[in-house]
Amino acid sequence: MIRILRQLTKIGSITEPLAEANNEIEQLGKQLDPVIRKRFAGSLAIRAVDAGSCNGCELEIHAANNAYYDIERFGIHFTASPRFADMLLVTGPVARNMETALKMTFDAMPQPALVVAMGDCAANCGVFGKDNYAIAGAVSDIIPVDVIIHGCPPTPTDIIQGILQAIGK
Repeated sequence: MIRILRQLTKIGSITEPLAEANNEIEQLGKQLDPVIRKRFAGSLAIRAVDAGSCNGCELEIHAANNAYYDIERFGIHFTASPRFADMLLVTGPVARNMETALKMTFDAMPQPALVVAMGDCAANCGVFGKDNYAIAGAVSDIIPVDVIIHGCPPTPTDIIQGILQAIGK
């Protein structure tokens, strides 16, 4: 342990410089922050639902929450309860097993609820296809959708742009 601490003090902190993506995130954040403060009293609560995805979109949601993108600094946080959520972020095509649960989650949200379909699978069933026996359909076939974020999977920057588009409506 002492050897590792000595090595850390000798070498110091080695990190990669922030890329130009960080500038884009900062610009988006400057647009997001005043809208969230005004419309949602300082914080936007999002309930994320995986309706049957491959988890690629969930990895990008986690990336948007990591220290590099850090969307919480703009007043966005995720909640476990739909009763406290302002926005529903749905990933993947809606599996038949998740259809009722998605409807119940949407119904439990305070209205007017914002719904964002994230990824190509949520938009049009993507690689899973609508003719699949296990798929009930796209998110818009089950509940009303305000914004669709395209991509397979969309980047954290795309996610932040989609959230900004949804709250701007």
